[in-house]
Formats: sequence, C-alpha cells, structure tokens
Amino acid sequence: MAEIKDPENTIIIELKDGRVVVELLPDVAPKHAERMKELARAGKYDNVAFHRVIEGFMAQTGDVQHANMENNYNPGRSGTGGSDLPDLPAEFSKLPHDRGTLGAARSQNPNSANSQFFINFKDNHFLNGQYTVYGRVIEGMEHVDKIARGEPPANPDRMISVKVAADA
Repeated sequence: MAEIKDPENTIIIELKDGRVVVELLPDVAPKHAERMKELARAGKYDNVAFHRVIEGFMAQTGDVQHANMENNYNPGRSGTGGSDLPDLPAEFSKLPHDRGTLGAARSQNPNSANSQFFINFKDNHFLNGQYTVYGRVIEGMEHVDKIARGEPPANPDRMISVKVAADA
C-alpha cells in the first residue's frame, strides 16, 4: 500500500477491481487539483463512466453531466459535458505525461478543461505541454489497466466512488 503523505491532496477512486490512489499536484496545477477535490467532495464523480478508453493510450472519465451511470446516463452524449462550474485555464508544466499521470481533458481550446480527466496507460510524451498534468497514480494502476476498452466501451466501467483521502 502506498503511503499517503498529504491526505488533503490525495484522491481515492474505487473501481470494480479495487482502490486507485491518486496524488494531486497542487504545486504544479493548483486550480485543477482544487477542482477535482471540489467535485469529489460534492459526490459528482461517483458512478461516472469511463467513456473513452483506448488500448495503449489512456482511460478518460469525469463527464459529471452525461456519464453518471446512476443518474440520467446518456452514452451518446457521454464525454461531451462537464460540470456546472466554469472552465479552467490551462496550467501547463514541464511534467511529462508518464504512465499513471492524470491529464485534464479539454476541447481544442487550451482553457476549456472542466471536470473530465484521463489516466495514461503508458508514457504519452506527445501530449507534453498541451494538456495539464495535475496528478499521478501512486497505488492501484493494475486496476486502471483492467478498465473496459472502447469509444465508448460496450459495457463501460465506472468510478464507483471518488473521495478526498482526508475525508475518507
């Protein structure tokens, strides 16, 4: 088990196969880290589907508007929404998109990230400097590796619950 050094900046995601622990990087991307904690604390990420999962690339989730599998789930619109909070400005850094890092999903506009994020299955350095990195998996990457593939997956996996470690 990974040691949780900063419970206020650690996220625990429960998946069907087990727990994934994410260390947020508020020193690198403070607005993105704060947004994830805010949505987790409001329960917005609970039951949200992984709507875009590409083998050898990444697993994307976090559409709290259309991808909650227990509340108005819309597979056709899944991946097109965000939260009711304003979009975030890009917080690009020198941190590489390595295996297990969290990246903020966005549209073509660099300042359009909101609630969606992806977890890299492998080093995806072609994304460096184009998408905000704001966390890294420190435990449970083997569970992320088991997420159902597809765009969208026929039977999508979901984040069962997402909590800030300080509250868990």
